[in-house]
Amino acid sequence: MKEELLGLLKDLAYKKGEFKLSSGKTSEHYVNCKPVILTGRGLELVSNLMLKHIEIGSKAVAGLTLGADPLVSGVAIISHQFWRNTNDCFDIDGALIIRKEPKGYGTASQIEGPLPPEGSKVTVLEDVVTTGGSSIKAVKVLRDAGYEVNRVVTIVDRQEGGKDAMLDNGLELRSLFTIEDFSS
Repeated sequence: MKEELLGLLKDLAYKKGEFKLSSGKTSEHYVNCKPVILTGRGLELVSNLMLKHIEIGSKAVAGLTLGADPLVSGVAIISHQFWRNTNDCFDIDGALIIRKEPKGYGTASQIEGPLPPEGSKVTVLEDVVTTGGSSIKAVKVLRDAGYEVNRVVTIVDRQEGGKDAMLDNGLELRSLFTIEDFSS
């Protein structure tokens, strides 16, 4: 499963050259997971692998829009299927999508989805971590809303300071792959 996903990521998501990243940094490696996670097979593989890293006791998975939108939905579905079929795996109660800014109308909420009770544990999902800024932003929104967030799970850790930034914010970073996996 993991080898198949790495093959898809190498074929569809990885490019080598000179690229400007969302963090403002430049890099010779570019990883855009959307062409993989927006396919049925790619999302199924990622969701199954990410589920193994969700913090036990989490009531929801969450992430900053747009990269995490398919991830949180996919993990919630796979979690429910495992729970329904085995009663051996915890069942994520919902998928939460964090807006970059609170919406300017209605309830002005920044978190979309079925909100678990305040104090619930939530695991944040991310497609690619470089500096950790997007994940930390999502974590701050969730913590400010009263949720406990201790872990971020990403498809790819670019190994450019994200893990240290997570530690500085009381977070554990788990990744399915690192950028080194793409050079082999």
